[in-house]
Amino acid sequence: MNFDLSEEQQAFAATARAFALAELAPHAAHWDAESIFPKEAIAKAGELGFCGLYAPENAGGLALPRLDATMVFEEMAAVDPSTTAFITIHNMATWMLGTWATDAVREHWGPLLTTGEKLASYCLTEAGAGSDAGSLKTRAERIGDEYVINGSKAFISGAGATDVLVLMARTGDANSGASGISAFAVPADAAGISYGKKEEKMGWNSQPTRTISFDNVRIPADHLLGQEGEGFKIAMKGLDGGRINIATCSIGAAQGALGHAQRYMHDRKQFGKPIASFQALQFKLADMATELVAARQMVRLAASKLDAGDANASTYCAMAKRFATDVGFNVCNEALQLHGGYGYIREYPLERLLRDSRVHQILEGTNEIMRVIVARRMLESDAIDSIR
Repeated sequence: MNFDLSEEQQAFAATARAFALAELAPHAAHWDAESIFPKEAIAKAGELGFCGLYAPENAGGLALPRLDATMVFEEMAAVDPSTTAFITIHNMATWMLGTWATDAVREHWGPLLTTGEKLASYCLTEAGAGSDAGSLKTRAERIGDEYVINGSKAFISGAGATDVLVLMARTGDANSGASGISAFAVPADAAGISYGKKEEKMGWNSQPTRTISFDNVRIPADHLLGQEGEGFKIAMKGLDGGRINIATCSIGAAQGALGHAQRYMHDRKQFGKPIASFQALQFKLADMATELVAARQMVRLAASKLDAGDANASTYCAMAKRFATDVGFNVCNEALQLHGGYGYIREYPLERLLRDSRVHQILEGTNEIMRVIVARRMLESDAIDSIR
């Protein structure tokens, strides 16, 4: 078992780090304070391939393993978790479209999305269907050569500023549950689509979040992704990777916070000496680093399981998402504490890293739901030997 990164993985990380320092770091605080969606910066990320990291090659993507993608996302999230998180969502939606779209839809949207020229939103959550995604009510009815869509979605990242929506909607009857859900690629400017107000959020302010309403929205039948009834399966496959992505954003935010804390401990003096000389604070830094390394390795294990098509990949992804997002937030919080009052003001990035990382414990399945997923698997007869 080799824990060292390959030369290629190190190169991806170095390129992402240089991009983050040049294109994200100088502006992240401003984007956060003014709630600016930095589409130009995201397009520059697309020029480096960062908008189609694991999308298939026939859609214009790099088709990288999920493990390699974590190297890129972590480096960017260390500077700007909010913008990076949107880029991960865009990658997920782009991968889903590139993998399951018809040839015509893939050929049109694939190159636009993987280059970052156009952006995608992922539309699963509804006001009454959050953790219980299988109960969603947005409906798509086949009429001739079209689907007619009615319903609404909530908490959609990028809504109102993106170009295509990867939408989950019910094609089966009202009692069909998860098996009655299908997936679609919907142009974001299609007639009948309207967007709610931009939500005012605790964090993630560099990406807009809105509700989306669909009123007799008509799309060609060939905009179906996969087959009817496969939407929930597609959504869950997307969420396995999405959970790794958001866990990686937490790791990145924590790594950035840890770096700020370490430097501050050397610079800040109290009682005539740097606070780095106080053993209680040394122990705090040691615990932060230990937990962060453990979380990072768990995320990389889950990514490796997903890349290998392991039968237990979903369980490992749920474990990694729960553990890494909890650790990431805690490390950011401890780093803020080490800064004292300075950590609480916006001149320093700690409060932004903390705010941005908090939502990671909620989205892509709450951490409570991650525990449900893991517990269900661990109660099966072979789990003790299989999950190790």
